[in-house]
Amino acid sequence: MAMPAENPKFLPFTEERRRHQRVKVNLLGRYMLADRNDYPCQVVDMSPGGMAVLAPVSGNPGERVIAYIDHLGRLEGTIARVFHNGFAMTIAATARKRDKLAAQLTWLANRHILNLPEDRRHGRFTPRNPAARLILPNGTNVACRVIDLSESGAAIGISDDQRPPVGAVVTIGKAPGRVVRHIEGGFAIEFTRLQHPDFVEDNVTGG
Repeated sequence: MAMPAENPKFLPFTEERRRHQRVKVNLLGRYMLADRNDYPCQVVDMSPGGMAVLAPVSGNPGERVIAYIDHLGRLEGTIARVFHNGFAMTIAATARKRDKLAAQLTWLANRHILNLPEDRRHGRFTPRNPAARLILPNGTNVACRVIDLSESGAAIGISDDQRPPVGAVVTIGKAPGRVVRHIEGGFAIEFTRLQHPDFVEDNVTGG
């Protein structure tokens, strides 16, 4: 669900801006506050150390946030400040995770600058570890095998009795997508969003 496009009113993360370059993004996701309720959100401004979120419920400064953001997966942090249509939060992450976020944000920024089409087809490859977890439309989490993989989709091996119908929305690893066709012994999925080429294998199979 898209959130209001109104520009958020908030002060910059002074210290965080000194350490990390912030970039404009447009990423949808969901988040959970201390009350454990789940809400939709839209990230509009982000760095490896923090992000600004348009959200229906802002929470309170210092409150813990767990967010699941397209392309980026699970992010944790605390609310730094609130504004009338959302909040700004810090991101708690290891140095390795921050480096990965920086690379993903650079790719996202360059993709928008270059206006790369998200439905462009990419060369497929066989993952090092084909074992993965698949979340079916009914919420069931099952084991599956990734036959091959690209930035835009994957071929999944699974038993016929567990194979979802064409058009079903599923999640393979951390990558959501839609079943586009059935193949022998499985099905093909097209990702909802184009995956970063350096991290697509980690997002789908966990490496």
